[in-house]
Amino acid sequence: MTGRLVLTFAAAAASCAFVSGCASSSIGAASGAAAGLATGVVTSNPAVGIGVGIVVQAATDEAVKRVMKSLHKDQQEAIAVTAGASTIGETRPWNVKHTLPVENGHGDVRVLREFNSALAQCREFAFSVVDGDEAGAPQSWFLATTCKDPGGWKWASAEPAVERWGNLQ
Repeated sequence: MTGRLVLTFAAAAASCAFVSGCASSSIGAASGAAAGLATGVVTSNPAVGIGVGIVVQAATDEAVKRVMKSLHKDQQEAIAVTAGASTIGETRPWNVKHTLPVENGHGDVRVLREFNSALAQCREFAFSVVDGDEAGAPQSWFLATTCKDPGGWKWASAEPAVERWGNLQ
């Protein structure tokens, strides 16, 4: 009975990796299932296996979110610097190439207006993200703001970017 429970749990967790609704957490689900199965088999205690599987899945999901947030920050910084270097009405390309081919991006930045807040000089801009490298690839446009601080131009908006990067800002 114990082996059956462990195998049932492992099959359910592993199948989650292949179901589209679980795709965003498939790495965590797969690693959690593997760790839970191995621990359950070694300890002959399915409760321990399930507990270890849950902890491993949570830790893996958090690590993936942290890496993705860093990669998104690279894109945001490249876009903000490009907007800061542009004049009002000018359009310039932006791009980011990471060592691993994950979250690379490119598109255009068009500065719409410049304004001063009580704290900084800021620019509102539109930026595009091209979906692919081939000619004629579709691109999506978003609005954001960059402000200048002593270290240079920095990403300054939260809500307009949520559509592009989710809640990973």
